[in-house]
Amino acid sequence: MTRKTFKILFAVSVVFTLTLSHNTFGADKPKVCFLLKTMQEERYQRDKADFTAKAESLGTDVVFDSANNDEQAQLSKFENMLAKGCKVIVMQPVNTGTAGRMVKTANEEGVKVVGYDSMLINGPLDMMVMQDSWAVGKLQGEAMLDWFKKHKGKVEGNVALIMGQPGDSNAAAMSSGALDIIKQNPGLKLVVEQSHEGWSTDKAMATTENALTKYKNQVDAFICNNSGMARGVVAALDAQGLANSDKVFVAGSDADLANIQYVAQGKQTVEIWKKVKPLAETAAEIAVKLAQNPDKKPADIIKVDKTVNNGAVDVPTVVTEIVSITKDNLDSTVIAGGLYTKEQVYGKK
Repeated sequence: MTRKTFKILFAVSVVFTLTLSHNTFGADKPKVCFLLKTMQEERYQRDKADFTAKAESLGTDVVFDSANNDEQAQLSKFENMLAKGCKVIVMQPVNTGTAGRMVKTANEEGVKVVGYDSMLINGPLDMMVMQDSWAVGKLQGEAMLDWFKKHKGKVEGNVALIMGQPGDSNAAAMSSGALDIIKQNPGLKLVVEQSHEGWSTDKAMATTENALTKYKNQVDAFICNNSGMARGVVAALDAQGLANSDKVFVAGSDADLANIQYVAQGKQTVEIWKKVKPLAETAAEIAVKLAQNPDKKPADIIKVDKTVNNGAVDVPTVVTEIVSITKDNLDSTVIAGGLYTKEQVYGKK
């Protein structure tokens, strides 16, 4: 063998070894997918960033997408994730009543599905990561009772419940928590109980305008399933000179910056901070563990808080923290917790 031939054969063998090494070690890196129902709300930028950073730090590739609150778009994106070879899909469903079909399809292909934030029904979810949505409504309702006692001297008045997407289990659970409080206090009259397609800010504003007209501005409290709809309520109240937490109680949920600023300004009474970072990071950790241990049952490798029956199976569920935000505790909650700076909340001084 000539020296030249040897060099060629050696070079070929090195390339082959490197290629084999890449295929052996690179191909073993699991891929997880994260599919949100929308990026419409400010908070979802944080969900995406926190989930992706955590999953990648644990050694996985992440495929992300969102569905713009479109059920058919989500189905298409879900199928695309299956085609890309995701081992685990973490999904926040657009329609909690029909998304179970996607879970069944994934399971048939050996792909695990983790529910995120909103529990879907009638589907064989492998795991669920969520805040206690019922407790969100309960906290809003309890804050409303305190407001009535402070500003009215008694728990008596007209209440509007501004609900999210029709049929959404998350919206239903939050509303249920608030309704339980309302029903326990006979002095409260529920004058509005309205769902809003796409959790729309504009539609919530229109509902509020109609209620103010019908009841001649005599609606004392608005409980809203999310921050965006609370902003619609505040906008309608502002137009009537009523965007003042001493005059009208307004509660939202998600802790968008605009709503936290409303609380600081006294335009909104309370905002529920559904802490995104622990929610997203916990979901990422679960997804990675499931991807790395495909033959193990989720409950055997992940500590769960409870099981929740979704109509199809008992779903192992992990529950993360929520916090009630008022003007009195802004500094010790969202600012101390690093969600926003003092300058963001109060403006530059």
